[in-house]
Formats: sequence, C-alpha cells, structure tokens
Amino acid sequence: MTSSDSEPTEFMIPDFFSDCRYPLRLNPNYYPVSLASAQWLVDEAHLVEPEITKYTSLRAGWFASACYPDTDAFHLQVCADFLNWSFRLDDWLEIDRSDVNDAWGVRDCCMAAFRDPINFQTERYSAMMCKAFFGRFRETGGPGCTERFIHTMDLWFISAAKEVDNRAKGHVHDVESYIELRRDLSGCKACFALIEFVSGIDLPDEVVSDPVIMALEEATNDFVSWSNDIFSYNQEQSHRSTHNLVAVLMVDQGLDLQGAVDYCGRLCNISLQRFEENLAMLPSWGEEVDKQVAIYIRGLQSWITGSLHWTFESARYFGKDAHIVKRERIVKLLPKRPL
Repeated sequence: MTSSDSEPTEFMIPDFFSDCRYPLRLNPNYYPVSLASAQWLVDEAHLVEPEITKYTSLRAGWFASACYPDTDAFHLQVCADFLNWSFRLDDWLEIDRSDVNDAWGVRDCCMAAFRDPINFQTERYSAMMCKAFFGRFRETGGPGCTERFIHTMDLWFISAAKEVDNRAKGHVHDVESYIELRRDLSGCKACFALIEFVSGIDLPDEVVSDPVIMALEEATNDFVSWSNDIFSYNQEQSHRSTHNLVAVLMVDQGLDLQGAVDYCGRLCNISLQRFEENLAMLPSWGEEVDKQVAIYIRGLQSWITGSLHWTFESARYFGKDAHIVKRERIVKLLPKRPL
C-alpha cells in the first residue's frame, strides 16, 4: 500500500505462525515471577513514570515464561530479571548514549560485575543490576554455562559499542556485515546459556563445539533476529535508524519495503528449515549427555516460539494494537521523527 507520492504507508508481515510449528508452553510460575521481576526493575533501575508503564508493558516475565517453561520460580526470575535489565540497557545504549566511549565504559563496568558480582563495587545502575541477578545465577550455574554466559555477553557489549559508533558515523552495513554483527547483537547467545542454567545442565565442550549444535544455535538466533527486525522495523524507521535487516536489504539489494520484508521472511523460513535439517543429523554422545542435549534443543525450540508469541503479547513493537497486528498482519508506518 502506498500513498500518492509513492512512499509506502504500510506493509504486511509474513505468516510466521504457519511456518513455526513448535508448541507454546508457559511456565506455571509466570504470574508471581512477572510481578516480582517488574518490581525488581523499578527498584534497581530507579524508574519513575512514564518509564514504569513503558517497561512493565514489555512483559519480560511473560517472555521468560515462554522461553523457559519448565524451570522453577528462582531460576525463572533470574531470566526475567536478565530480560528486564537487557531491555533497559538496550535503551540506555540506543537512546541515551551517542558517545562510543561511554558505551565501552558501560561494557567495562558490567563485565567486571559478571566476573566478580560479589566484590566488584560500582555506582552505575546497569552494573549494579548485573551484580544483583548474576550473583543469583552463580549460585547454581555450572562452570561451563557460566563462562559461556559471560563470554557471549562480552560479544554483545562489543557489538553494541560498534553499533553506537556506526550510528554516530552514519555507517550503513551491507547484508553480510550486518548479519555477522546482528548474531552477536541479538543477545540470543547469552539467552542460550540460560537454557543450561535453568535446566541444571552443563554441556561438555565436545557438545558445545560440535558443528551440528552450533548450526542449531545459529538457525535459532537467525530466526529470532530476522523476525525481530521485521517487527521492530516500524519503530526504527520512525527514528531514522538503518540498523535493521529490512532497511539493509532495501539499500543493498535495491528492494522496496514489502519486497525487503518478504525477503527477510524467506530468510526466517530458511533458518527454520536449517534447524530441522541439522536436528536430523544430531550425533550421539552417549545416553547421559544425549539427555542433556535433548533438553537444550527443546530450549532452543522454546526460544523460537516464545520470542515469536511474546512479540504480540508485549507493547514493545506494536503498542496497544499488537493483537490486531497479529490477526491482520498489517503494520501502518509511523511518521518519521523530525531531524
């Protein structure tokens, strides 16, 4: 749909619910944990209105419950607190920070908090929140998944700082360089370490480094990331942001908006096919380890379906119209903010 001057006024999102067949399961501890985690964010981030309403409407507790449906309340709240923190941190870096040195400062402080959540002292809210939830993570997290969480969070901070720098310089990615950066910037890799944490498993190195497991993780990350780029495109174009696969495809491939959305949707579908193809090639590491691997793979599937359903349970991308957009799949473009 376009207006008289040929600028698009809306686009149609792909039918993801027909493509994605993994069942949605919600953690039975959802309600009390959601309330507790929302209050934790308000207290720890020192939020006041309208921020309180903004962040509680994101429903991080629901998100955690859909992605980690089988864990107990203690582990679920660590995940919900992490997601609440990451949404707030995202905005601190994307909206409140234009100086790359400040972004690196946030990274140094938060990574120090992850390395030593007990003894590290800081006045920075973002790092104090790391100490709060990661101190609880360390109570039960195995050594392997603890190290994986810390390492993948560092990858996230590095890519976030690069993106702050890119924005300041007006740099626009090509598809290949964008995809490489986005896989770290999605935050999915740390969320996958949380699958081990909530399940009380610690995958051996030979499993973690296996090409099939790595391909399953990458396919999950790609589906979550590319579908999220479609869902977040409207907000981002209104802020004139080009950090989005839809925007990158329009420039790099010369596509119109709907063509880029459809192309992105096909990439999402291909990533689901890659997941299934690699699942069929899964090796065996013996009965005990195979049980852990099965739990981990089920966790990846929960992330695919949980992230998809959460998009329409949250106000993050479509505000109060989320259920209408889910039903009709039409997104009406917001006006661009003045320069």
